[in-house]
Amino acid sequence: MRRLLMTALVALAAIGTGQAAEVTDDTGRQVRIPDDPQRVVALHEPVLAVPLIELGVPVVGIYGRGDDGSSLTAVDFLHEMLGRSKDADPIPGIGPVGSINLEKLRALRPDLIIGTDYDAGKAKALSQAAPVYLQNSSGATAHGFSVQEELARVLHREDRFRELRTAYQARLDGLRGRFPDRLPKAPGERTYLIVMLTDQANVVAGMSGAVQALEDLGYRRAEIAGEGSTRQSRSMLILPVGAESLAGLNPDLLLVMTSFAAPARDEAAARAALDRLSPGWDRFMAPAREGRVVFLDSARVTSPSVASAMHTLDAVEGWLAGGPR
Repeated sequence: MRRLLMTALVALAAIGTGQAAEVTDDTGRQVRIPDDPQRVVALHEPVLAVPLIELGVPVVGIYGRGDDGSSLTAVDFLHEMLGRSKDADPIPGIGPVGSINLEKLRALRPDLIIGTDYDAGKAKALSQAAPVYLQNSSGATAHGFSVQEELARVLHREDRFRELRTAYQARLDGLRGRFPDRLPKAPGERTYLIVMLTDQANVVAGMSGAVQALEDLGYRRAEIAGEGSTRQSRSMLILPVGAESLAGLNPDLLLVMTSFAAPARDEAAARAALDRLSPGWDRFMAPAREGRVVFLDSARVTSPSVASAMHTLDAVEGWLAGGPR
C-alpha cells in the first residue's frame, strides 16, 4: 500500500513540472507532449500561430516566415490580427510554404510542433525534431473558436481562453444593448453569408472568428444553391460558388472581402472585385440595394481566434452605426 501511495504521489508531482503526458491528437495519433511546452513551432500562421499566441503560448517558430521573422506570404497575420508590432522580437520561420527546412526546425530546439490535420503526411519526418500534435482544421468539422478552444485544453490554457471569452461576451452584450432593433432578437432569426473574392466567388466555411461572431449575434448561415463542398476545395477556409449563385445571394446580412493575396483588402477593392465577377451587382443584388452589405478585411477575421471575432464585431458595429436599413 505504501509503495502504491508513493507511486501516486510521484505521478501527481510530475504534473506541471514539464514532464510529458500522452495525448491523442485529432488524427488519432498518440503523442507525448510536455505538460507546459516552452518552445512551440506552429505550422500554420492564421490557423495555429495566432490562436496560440493569443492564448499566451510561447511560439518560437512559424512555418512561412523568414529567418529574420518577416512574413514570406502576402500578409503578416500576427500584425493584422493581433496588432503585434513589426518591431517586436522576431519569430523566425522554418522555410517558405511548401518547403520545410528540417535543419532550421531543429535549430529552434522545439519541445512541441503543432500542425493541422493537413500536415499528417509530414508528421513522421517532423517528429525527428520534436513531438508533433495535429489539430483538426477541416472546414467540414472545425467551427468558430473550436480550434483555439481545443488548443487551450490540450496546452492547459483554459483560464486564458475564459478571459478572452469574457471580454468578447462583454463586447457582444454591448452591441446588443446599443442596437437592439438592428440585430436578431432570437438565435437563427436572420441569415448571414460571408463571401471571399479571389478569381472566383467563394463562401467562407465555418472555421473562423468571423463565423463565431455572427452566430453569437444571432445570425445563422444561409444555405445557397451551387455551393461547393469541402471535397471540391483544398482550402480549410473557403468553398467555391458559381457565378449565378453569387448574383442571386440574398441573406439578411452579406459580408464581403477580398483574398489575403489581393493588392488591397478594403471596401473599394471588394467593390472592384465584385464589379469584375458580377457586373451591376450593386443594382440587382438585394443586399446591396437595401444596405445589408458589410465589408471585411480578410487578414483580420479569418483565424479561429477571439481576436478575429473582435475584428468582425468592429466591422459590424460600423455598419450598425450607419443608421437604419
